[in-house]
Amino acid sequence: MNISPLNSSAISMINTAQQKSADAAQVIAKLPMQNNEVGSSEFNSGDIIKPVLSLKEAELENSAAVKLLQADRETLGSLLDIRA
Repeated sequence: MNISPLNSSAISMINTAQQKSADAAQVIAKLPMQNNEVGSSEFNSGDIIKPVLSLKEAELENSAAVKLLQADRETLGSLLDIRA
């Protein structure tokens, strides 16, 4: 099975997004949060902003990669229709 450059790029983007989301989730999981975290002196709301933004960025990267894969599939389908 041949993998097109576009397909390879999309797979790389998906892998990068997956790693980015795993790293962000790990950072969030390690933040000191209590059951009543609203008034906790250990919790700094600024600490959670960067990993949450990384999660959103990973989501957008994954969405873009899926669109690349769909475009590659449609292009391949169109080429097969033309040759048939």
